[in-house]
Amino acid sequence: MKIGELAKRSGLSAHTIRYYEKIGLLPGADRDQSGHRDYDASILIWIEFLGRLKTTGMPISQMLRYAALRKLGPESDGQRQRLLEEHRDVVRAHVTELRACLEVLDAKIAGYASSSEKQDGKHNDGP
Repeated sequence: MKIGELAKRSGLSAHTIRYYEKIGLLPGADRDQSGHRDYDASILIWIEFLGRLKTTGMPISQMLRYAALRKLGPESDGQRQRLLEEHRDVVRAHVTELRACLEVLDAKIAGYASSSEKQDGKHNDGP
């Protein structure tokens, strides 16, 4: 598939795809007779995985490390597993922090809801 189709199917811009290729996050594409990039559809799975890593806050330096290890093949499985386990610990800690923040928001919203039910016109404008 050409870069335009890959961009459409992956949600990345052609510029981002070229950049990811340049820095080694994406493997270099084969070229057709005209010299245009020609991607195998299997790259979509890798791009989706990279998107999930990005969404979970993995720094690009770690993503690059993972990509480099991936190129080594099965001999790097243990290292890749450890890298993902470490990142999972970071993600879990962040989820815990977000849950605590959500509880505070829920409590604040509930406070406003009970104030409006009383219809006394007074609001607690605290934090």
